[in-house]
Formats: sequence, C-alpha cells, structure tokens
Amino acid sequence: MRPLFLPLALVTAFTAHAQKFSASELASWKQQAQQVSITRDTYGVPHIYGKTDADAVFGLLYTQCEDDFDRVEMNYLDAIGRLAEVEGEAALAHDLRARLFMDSTQAIAIYKKTPVEMKKLLDAFAAGTNYYLATHPTVKPKLLRRFQPWMPLLFSEGSIGGNISVVSIERLKAFYSQKKSSSWINTDFEKKEREPVGSNGFAIAPGKSASGNALLLINPHTSFYFRSEVQMVSQQGLNAYGAVTWGQFFVYQGFNQNCGWMHTSSQADSMDEYLETIEKKNGAFFYKYGGKLRPVKAEKVSLPYRDGTKILRREYTMYRTHHGPIVGQKSDAQWVAVRMMNEPLAALQQSYLRTKATGYASFQEVMKLNGNASNNTVFADSKGSIAYWHGNFMPKRDAKFDWSQPVDGSNPATEWKGFHGVNELVQVHNPASSFIQNCNSTPFTVSGASSPAAAKFPEYMAPDAENYRGLNAVRVLSRKSSFTLDTLIAAANDPHLTAFDDMLPPLLTAYQPTSAEKAAAPAVAEAIEVLRAWNHNYSKTSVAQTVAIYWAERLLAKARARVPSAQPQQDYISFTKFALANTSPQEKVAALTEALDDLTRSFGTWKTAWGDINRFQRLTGNIQETYDDQKPSLPVAFTSSSWGSLAAFGARAYPGTKKRYGAVGNSFVAVVEFGPRIKARSVVTGGQSSRPGTPHFTDQAELFTNGGFKEVRFYPEDVKANAEKTYHPGE
Repeated sequence: MRPLFLPLALVTAFTAHAQKFSASELASWKQQAQQVSITRDTYGVPHIYGKTDADAVFGLLYTQCEDDFDRVEMNYLDAIGRLAEVEGEAALAHDLRARLFMDSTQAIAIYKKTPVEMKKLLDAFAAGTNYYLATHPTVKPKLLRRFQPWMPLLFSEGSIGGNISVVSIERLKAFYSQKKSSSWINTDFEKKEREPVGSNGFAIAPGKSASGNALLLINPHTSFYFRSEVQMVSQQGLNAYGAVTWGQFFVYQGFNQNCGWMHTSSQADSMDEYLETIEKKNGAFFYKYGGKLRPVKAEKVSLPYRDGTKILRREYTMYRTHHGPIVGQKSDAQWVAVRMMNEPLAALQQSYLRTKATGYASFQEVMKLNGNASNNTVFADSKGSIAYWHGNFMPKRDAKFDWSQPVDGSNPATEWKGFHGVNELVQVHNPASSFIQNCNSTPFTVSGASSPAAAKFPEYMAPDAENYRGLNAVRVLSRKSSFTLDTLIAAANDPHLTAFDDMLPPLLTAYQPTSAEKAAAPAVAEAIEVLRAWNHNYSKTSVAQTVAIYWAERLLAKARARVPSAQPQQDYISFTKFALANTSPQEKVAALTEALDDLTRSFGTWKTAWGDINRFQRLTGNIQETYDDQKPSLPVAFTSSSWGSLAAFGARAYPGTKKRYGAVGNSFVAVVEFGPRIKARSVVTGGQSSRPGTPHFTDQAELFTNGGFKEVRFYPEDVKANAEKTYHPGE
C-alpha cells in the first residue's frame, strides 16, 4: 500500500478570533528581527542570513508570509482539519479524516519534550509568522490569527496532504455517515483520469561529467506555486538553497555547499490496512485479536463548519483499534484500520538535519532516523558520490502475506516485525553506469544496467511500476557519455513523448481505408500521414502532437470503462496496453475522427499547433486560479507526464475556455554542479510573488515556458551584486 505520514497535532489551543500579541512578545520578536537580514535578488528570491539557525527560520517564515500568506495559512488549515470553518459543510469529511490521524494532547506533549535546539526552531517558526501578522495589520487571515510553535509537527515531512490523502474521502464519508454498504469502494483514490504528480530526480557521477564534478537535477512535479525558492544561511553552519513548502521551516528539495537532495514520491509500502473482525455487544464494538475480543476505542468529536455567516457543528464518533483509526469497512463484520508512521518529531528532525549534511556518510546517518515515509531520495555531493534510496520508513513484515491488500487484523502474525535499517533499503551508491534517475518509477531501472535486482528485496519494498517518464529518463541518460549543466538541462527538457512509441503504431496499422473511404474522410487520411511523419517529440508548432494527444485521450477514455471492476488499479503503461488490446481497429480510427471533429469545432481547424492550445496563464495569484481565453497567455510545448514528458505540464480546459491551461507539473526546477564552488541554475513557475502587478509575479514565466533557467546566486558576493533590496523583518 502507499505510504502515509501521521500528523499528530489538532489545533485546539487557539480560536478563530483575533488574539492580541503582548508587548513582551512584540519586543522579543523585534529584537530577533534585528539579527536577521533578508536580501531579495533581482528575481525576488529571498536570501536570509541569521546569527543562529533559529534566526534563519524566523526570517524564512516572515518572507514566506510576505510572498504568499494565504498558502501558508491554508496548508495549516488543511493539516489540522479546519477547512470546513472556511469552506463549509462540503469539507467536513476532509476535516474528519485529518482528525482521525491527529491528537492535540500528544502533539503538545511532543513539543514540550523536544530537544532544546529543535524547540528553538519551532519557536522561531511561530515567532516569524506571528511577527509578520503583527507588523501587517491589514492582512486578514481566514481563520488562524496566531501560530503555535508545535504546528510544524502537523506535516513534518514537507509533503502536506500528499500522504494522508491516500485514505479515501468517499470511503470515509460512507462509513462515518452510516452508508456502510458502499464504504469498501475506494472511489476517489488514484483515479485514472487524474493528472499524475510526483517528480524527476537525476544524478550524474564524475564518470559522466565533463568537469569531473557530480551533477544533480531537482525537478518536483506539484501543483503550481506549491513551493517557493529560498536560501537560508546562519553562522551555525546552515547554508541551504532550494524549494520550501509554504509554512515549513526547512529546504525540502535543494542543496548546500556540500551536497544536494531531491525527493520523488514513492510507492514503497510504509503503511498497511488491517481488516478488523467486529462484534457488537451491549451497544459497544469489539474486535478479534489472537482469539480474544478487544474493545474498539470510540471517541466523539464535534466538527465546526461554516454555513453562511454562522458556525455550526456536527458530531461524529471516531473508532480505532491498536492498529490505527477505522477508515471504512468491507462488511458489517469487517472494518478497515490503517497503520502508519507515528514519529512526527523524528520526521521533522530528519527533514531539517539533512539540510546541514556534509556528504554521503553524513546524509545517510540522518536517514537512520527513519522519519521519511513518503519519498525516495536522489543524492549527489561535492566528493563525487551519487546515491539513491527507495523510501526510508519501512516496516518488516511476514512475506507470506500479500501486503498490497488489507491483511487479517485478528492474526498476530500480521503485526510489523520491527523496521528495516537504511542499509536494507533498495538503494544504489556510485553505480557503474554513472547516473541515477527516478521519475516515480520502479527502482529496478534507476541506474540502467547497474540497477538493483528486484529478486533481492521483499516485494513490499518497491511495488512501483515503470512509467513512460522512467523509460524516457533511462534512454536520455544512457545515450550520452558526458554531461554539463547545459546538457543536463537539455536532458531534463528532452522532448520525446515515449507513450506514443506504443500508442501510434496500432492506430497506423488499423487505418486500412479503401479509396472510397479515403475520399469520404480526407481529414482522417491527412491526419494519419501527419502522425506517420511525426518523431513523437513535443513542440509549440506541432500539429501532430495536438492530434495525437486528443486522439489518445479519447481512446483511453473508451477503454477505461472496460476495465473489470475486480481488476487492480493499473499503472499508466499497463493501462495503455490494456486500452490498445481492448479497442478494435475501427474504434481506434473512430477515436481519431472524433478528435479531429472536436478540434475543428473548438479552433476552426484540426490543424492547430500544440502551443496555440496548451497555455500558461497567471491572472490572480489565488490558490484556485482562474483562466480566460481572451486574456494574455504563453504557449507551452511540454505536456502531461503521463505521455512520458520529462518536463511536465498538466493542463486542461476550464469552464468558459477552449484552450488548456497548466496547473500542475514543473514547479521549482534546478540543476547543480558540486565542484569546489557551487554552480547552479533554477526556475519557478511564473515568479516568486503571488500578488498581481508586482515585479516578480510573472517575471520567470518566459523562462519557465521555454525550458529556460536563471543563475542561482549562492555566494554572498553574488547575492550582493544582484541585490534588489536588503532589510530586516518588520521594515
């Protein structure tokens, strides 16, 4: 099963009403602000310098709030389960899911027992955020008017929502609304039509590097504007540059002067579902375990939600066993409990401490905290090492059970048997192929011919399938003998769409018209020749790309309805093969006709270049962006990663639009060379600021849409030479 992380704190210590900050608090924050210097470079990227690590954290949260307070606040509303107080009744199931995996008393207790140095960082997180609110009285939070120092424990890995979201909202809603007959059906998880998210990470060893230095590509695929770009520096040895999730106080994907780390979403099985056998006696529920009955723990929770100008409440009874909370049921006698990582402090410590790693050995030592339940890691360092770890938090299980499915919770043999050490994980270190790639794909092709052998590892460690990006990455990295930053960028932007290597030949074979049929449908005949001549590469000017994507979408949609209901979820390659095998030649050609008709209706002609349809647009800066065909936008050549596009741009039409606008895919992207002096380039989606009309709202849009990069200013002299302004928080 997919990994799940466990945020443990439920915010009950503050209300929705404004809270005044005391004079002593303000004085303390103002004093700390004077120990923090922020330099914004010519792209608005904040370079934060502090005496201590805590000072750098204070400055980081202040700048995050400057750039996008709404996203900082919404990430915590999401994590603490209070969205319904803002968004209304429809968000109650989301909040219930959050509350099932949180405990305010435990969270506060963990904070109180946190080691002194980490507690300083947690305190600085709250201080920097609250100082921003105190010095910006015109900012109106939706709900959170005071941030607490234990709140970062809520999403300690940096991937807010990415792990807990594997618990189906629809299944949860069905169970807790007593519609139990449908609560076994997992209807909203991994929908096949959903745009894939994840990331790409490449590492190049000295043996494939023109300079003899290791290189790293950092390429997360997330919703746009999900992370911001920043540098954090302190006199205590912190010097981290990269992408920060809004509201977090550490660089999540990035580099320091010694090494760099890139996380990709993992399917490594770090959580499990247990089928609990339930009996009801005297109005109470019990579950079987080892031949005996244990009481199901029941806890009432009252969830607030907004209804117009009123705040109403709905009461639920939450259930849990020793395995974890109940999230659904298979029948009245079989409920589903979820077990997962329950170490928020270790996760937070690991996320922060790795930003100060000095090399491979140091980084691996930090990984021994086993606090990363959701990600793979691609690594490179200044000593020339490259490495990859598939997952991190990994329970040991009895191999006789199928851990991809819910297991029998009444059988003690299904309990975890401790945890695998870092040395036992699927991993590579300095492979003979001199490259590493992971694109949310199997680790058994991570280094081409030098990849680990699947037979050496338990199946639950790496159930990940291959995908079209992974195939593309191996092709690109294998064929070149020497890389520079420029050619690594070219590799990251390689335009080949691998999926069409599989998809188009059956269509071209299926098209066997008579002369009369050709004459009756000349557009189809012409489109076939356009596709036959296409090299399967993306381009702004490509008509073939437009036709291929519109055709493939229709064919896959037709096949999707034919997947047997009992058949397990299929990966993209398997589903593509299923679609090709389960549609007739006539249906393949008919889907092309439909695609051409659709294009003609929408754009006047099917001969429409991809860049005329596929667009980047940023109008409002809101979390939920709006799009308008009548307003300026930019053409984008790259496309959905489901087609094998390494540079990802997930786009669709919106209400009132015919063109497609991107909202997910490439976000923060960087390439780094780890020589005696760091060389790096980066780009973000649009720009650093979320406010329309400001200089850095779309100043990187041209770079982004063209696969371009800006120079990273890492050293103080370079920052100073390219400074736009320097100030202390509060000024």
